[in-house]
Amino acid sequence: TAQQRGSAAQCPSYTEPQNLTGVSEFLLLGLSEVPELQLVLAGLFLSMYLVTVLGNLLIILAVSSHSHLHTPMYFFLSNLSLADIGFTSTTVPKMIVDMQTHSRVISYAGCLTQMSFFVLFACMDDMLLSVMAYDRFVAICHPLHYRVIMNPCLCGFLILLSFFISLLDSQLHNLIVLQLTCFNDVDISNFFCDSSQLLHLRCSDTFINEMVIYFMGAIFGCLPISGILFSYYKIVSSILRVPTSDGKYKTFSTCGSHLAVVCLFYGTLVGYLSSAVSPSPRKSMVASVMYTVVTPMLNPFIYSLRNKDIQNALCRLRSRIIKSHHLHPFCYMG
Repeated sequence: TAQQRGSAAQCPSYTEPQNLTGVSEFLLLGLSEVPELQLVLAGLFLSMYLVTVLGNLLIILAVSSHSHLHTPMYFFLSNLSLADIGFTSTTVPKMIVDMQTHSRVISYAGCLTQMSFFVLFACMDDMLLSVMAYDRFVAICHPLHYRVIMNPCLCGFLILLSFFISLLDSQLHNLIVLQLTCFNDVDISNFFCDSSQLLHLRCSDTFINEMVIYFMGAIFGCLPISGILFSYYKIVSSILRVPTSDGKYKTFSTCGSHLAVVCLFYGTLVGYLSSAVSPSPRKSMVASVMYTVVTPMLNPFIYSLRNKDIQNALCRLRSRIIKSHHLHPFCYMG
């Protein structure tokens, strides 16, 4: 097996399937093998990553530093921003480093760790979007009881529940992959580790494991979607009872940003899941980039461009930073 591992590390492609046991590392296909193009892509994805982190951090700072944003809706939004930072940080920095070093190797332990955090933050995004839909449902359908229902204890409980459900999903994926002891190949047709990719590389029959993963996907995926659909069904029903068109627009505008993020998240998720069975690795990677890089980057723009409260909070935050520099001119010296 040592010789097989050595040959696997030297040769990224195989003409015949092999049974590799005790695999210590995998090879990520990456976005391109052309050195010149890799530098361009590294710069592009570094810029996108910095925009993602900065945009989500600004939302967290704006919500935490302004008392009028200390409401359940913005509390959930700041947690969504934190999850988005973790989600994109799971895959993009490793991809950028690989492009800079022209290395495609990831250790077995590193692969499992990346997969665990990827599932954790993806599921966390899913759960938080469902919680935010419930928050909008209570705000629009039960406005007089909103503060009583969405109290701080319930908000904290919903965040903790979302985290523990996501952690459970992540660890179940980990346990299933740990049962794989034999692989036909070590080439992963993507720029990060995913459980579906590892299952495709196995050399043993994993029908039961695949059924468990599909069942978990149905439970952890369909339940949040069902909650979102039910919430918006009730919201639309309530809006239709508003007598004036201005009133309908004002009511619906309070959940417009959330609805746009939901459509973006699940639209790219469907593309990513469907690409997992695609025979074209390039199409699969394009879908992966849209889901793991583009979506977390666009979320802060959607909420800031469509939300006057966030815009005003960001302006005040900017003014406060400028004032602090004027009060401390020595910051410009040296």
